[in-house]
Amino acid sequence: MFAKRIYTLSVCFLVVLLPLIGSATIFSQNIPGESRQITISSAKTALTIDYDHKAAVTSLIINGQKVVSSTDGMFTSVKVGSITYSSLHTKSNPVIVQRADSLKITGINYGDKQLTISETWTFIKTSKFIKWKIERSFSKAVNIDEAAMPVINFDNINTWEGAYQGYGGLAWFYLFNEKLCTYGVHTRASNFWNSKTNNGLNITVDAPGEQVAMKYTRTNDDRLQYSVTASKQEMLPRGDTGTNRRRFIRGRTNVWAPFFEPADKTTQTLTFTYFEYDEKYGRGKFTGINGEQVSAVLGTIAHIGVIDSLHYGGNSWHTPYGPICLHEQYIAQLGLGINDPAYLNGYKSCLDFYRDYAIKPDGRVYPRWAYTNEDAMPGQFNKDGFYEAQWGILLDSNPDYVSNVSELYDLTGDKKWVKGQQLACEKALDWILKRDSNHNGLVEMMTDSKDQKRSSDWIDIIWASYENAFVNAKLYHALIKWAAIEHQLGNTGKALYYEEFAAKLKTSFNKPTTDGGFWDDEKKCYVHWRDKDNTIHGRNMVTPVNFMAIAYGICDDSSRKKLILDNIEAQMQQENLFFWPLAMTSYAAGEGKEWQFPFPQYENGDLFLSWGALGVKAYADYNPAIAVKYVKKVLEQYSKDGLAFQRYGRLKQDGLGDDILSGNSLSIVGLYQAIYGINPLYNRFYLEPHITSELYGTELRYNFHNQRLTINLDSSGYAVSNHFFKVISTKNFGFAGSKNHLSYFDGSNAIASLQIITDKPLTIVVKNWNNEQREWSQTASKVSIKPLSYKISQLKPNTVYIVSVNGKTVQKTKSDDKGNLLINHRISELTESLSVHLDN
Repeated sequence: MFAKRIYTLSVCFLVVLLPLIGSATIFSQNIPGESRQITISSAKTALTIDYDHKAAVTSLIINGQKVVSSTDGMFTSVKVGSITYSSLHTKSNPVIVQRADSLKITGINYGDKQLTISETWTFIKTSKFIKWKIERSFSKAVNIDEAAMPVINFDNINTWEGAYQGYGGLAWFYLFNEKLCTYGVHTRASNFWNSKTNNGLNITVDAPGEQVAMKYTRTNDDRLQYSVTASKQEMLPRGDTGTNRRRFIRGRTNVWAPFFEPADKTTQTLTFTYFEYDEKYGRGKFTGINGEQVSAVLGTIAHIGVIDSLHYGGNSWHTPYGPICLHEQYIAQLGLGINDPAYLNGYKSCLDFYRDYAIKPDGRVYPRWAYTNEDAMPGQFNKDGFYEAQWGILLDSNPDYVSNVSELYDLTGDKKWVKGQQLACEKALDWILKRDSNHNGLVEMMTDSKDQKRSSDWIDIIWASYENAFVNAKLYHALIKWAAIEHQLGNTGKALYYEEFAAKLKTSFNKPTTDGGFWDDEKKCYVHWRDKDNTIHGRNMVTPVNFMAIAYGICDDSSRKKLILDNIEAQMQQENLFFWPLAMTSYAAGEGKEWQFPFPQYENGDLFLSWGALGVKAYADYNPAIAVKYVKKVLEQYSKDGLAFQRYGRLKQDGLGDDILSGNSLSIVGLYQAIYGINPLYNRFYLEPHITSELYGTELRYNFHNQRLTINLDSSGYAVSNHFFKVISTKNFGFAGSKNHLSYFDGSNAIASLQIITDKPLTIVVKNWNNEQREWSQTASKVSIKPLSYKISQLKPNTVYIVSVNGKTVQKTKSDDKGNLLINHRISELTESLSVHLDN
């Protein structure tokens, strides 16, 4: 294809390719004083490559900011035993072939007599990104201690605030508080971001037939080192014998175990793409509340319970033992606030993994997973790291598994996925429902008495036994959520069974303690548990129990709600607490582990922020001003200490514990769900705000089922819109908009009340919607030649209705036997008022 001319000089060898047909140039230079660097750039990304007896990227510029600027900026390496080989020291000068839109580097050979690594690098640029293809082969098969394709050394540990993983987790560099902290994960994508510079860099890895792992290290010179490893088998944590599963280590960088690599050729491609942080992760305009703090909490703390691609929980990967509590019902709920499709899709894979490895054959759900087995009950763990906790059989893991599946289904609308979870959820529920031996609707724990000193729920060193209100409240929530899904999956029999059990549970739960229930007439609260001998325990206003009773709809007695919430708030003001404690007063002697006394101490009265979403929801329905107050107090605390603790002490309200819980963000999730009213559901975006006047003017951006929605909350009404449709109403409603198809759901109704098919952008304002009349105005972008199709549902069957436009009757028509009315209407004015009402 090309004609070659060869020149022989006395001091050097030079090969020049003269393009006759194409536009490629080959460089192989060792002329003294000549540059052996070349730059390739695309969009807002530029790479500079040095090929002088090495192959390395010495500069990476992102949107004008140099983030890599060293001779060892990016390179490839292999460590075998104590010897490290790298492309920083090649056996000869590589050869470059340059084209208009690509750059190829061959002859990247490094190693020694025992092992030679041969690589070819190809850089391809487009208008939006740069691809870096690395082809590698070994001179022989070898056992490798560490390998990187490539290593990237960013200039400073603070160059990026964090890196969101392809599965929705976060490498948060704030937590790399020592040199040589290293965090390893299994993912093919990393989104580096800095909210202050607004710069972001996505690096995606394509390695056909290979497993991909990444690690992040704070180096001895305070740089951020990012390494990508591809291997035939999944990378395992170093020293993994089934008892060590650590992803985060200190004082060293070798987080991954050695692995075998055949002499076969391997290929992987990295794609570098610039993004604007605010465009990709921005949340909109906040009024009356600190939006920067809201974004920071949901963008960092909410993510850190995601330890790896198949391990989601509430405890941070940063802890020495890295536990995951499967007995936490709010892990999917965190996704509502995180609002990242990667988190939701990743959690689906995680729950599939839990389905396959964390559920025993009889349906019992293991409550925990950890880096090691030190917290496990002796002999009660499996090879995958799931175990029964040493404190007792924590029964809330069974309903919580089902709740998380159910809520994730609402967030994604993935019916095929939830169908794949159906048998597991039924098995988990059926296992715990069998524990109602006296058939009163309340399931019983494994212990009969506090004197056995074993726990049964999340509050794991309080000796809740027999009939436990905490576990039963969670079970009620799971039954209601899952029964609705059983209906959708066509299993009416199971749905009715779960609904009937839930109704019986609710009735018994609400009975006075003197009649076998949990309501304490004297203390004016729901108690924590009843022992088998009928003694009542936990009469100290345990806040999660009482908040769950209200928020989950178990307590529908308005006078009881008022008593509970007013009494809690009175004591909160008296003590001037910034957040609700686990219990308002002390457990009685003998009801918990000895060192929790005297009150307040740890689970006997300290402040655990993980129950914030429930508290916010309980108050939002009753008095939203109180809910907003505590959201602001949590944000104020964040501004002081970053919420970087396991809990807060009762007396000094000081941060305690060496863990950071992702649940510390749940008050802010509650802000989204209960105050702003954002409730994604499987078939619609449901908006039910409880806002105060100070929040008027809020405009949120929200990802929902592969769409970017805008939510407006104002004194005049609420609105939801996508790029094509907009619905405005003064009350709660549901919205679904796909191509040419708009659905409006009245109130909390799961069936669309109004559907419109049109090929023009349309805004509707709901004015009146009741059994007698349906009225709305609509504004189109232009008058239509093609009629719009309308379907009005849930009318009286076989009934004549009058259709009016701008107050004038245009037709009379009859609803069908299902109460549906079909209308075709051509828009003649940009703004019209339509009405459908009974023909009286």
